[in-house]
Amino acid sequence: MSNWVKACAVDDIPDEDVIRFDHGGATYAIYRKDDRFYATDGLCTHEKIHLADGLVMDYTIECPKHNGRFDYRTGAAKGAPVCVDLKTYPTKTEGDAVFIDIG
Repeated sequence: MSNWVKACAVDDIPDEDVIRFDHGGATYAIYRKDDRFYATDGLCTHEKIHLADGLVMDYTIECPKHNGRFDYRTGAAKGAPVCVDLKTYPTKTEGDAVFIDIG
């Protein structure tokens, strides 16, 4: 079942960057790359650190605490110390807004 929620404006995220979005007691990370948007859980699966404070490189988000990396398109954990994948969420744009489907 879809549950589309407005996360931010398109212009809130520079290309190759990430922002934090909190909704309903959960934290999400919204990414932008080449005018496409992606969304994952907002906390690292290793120690629950906010990923929006991390470094974005290509399609990778690096956790700011222990440098674990994830492919934010798929949520796949890409190296120690992270071994549990991130949950990902569908995104869409309507006008100048970015929406995520939090299910």
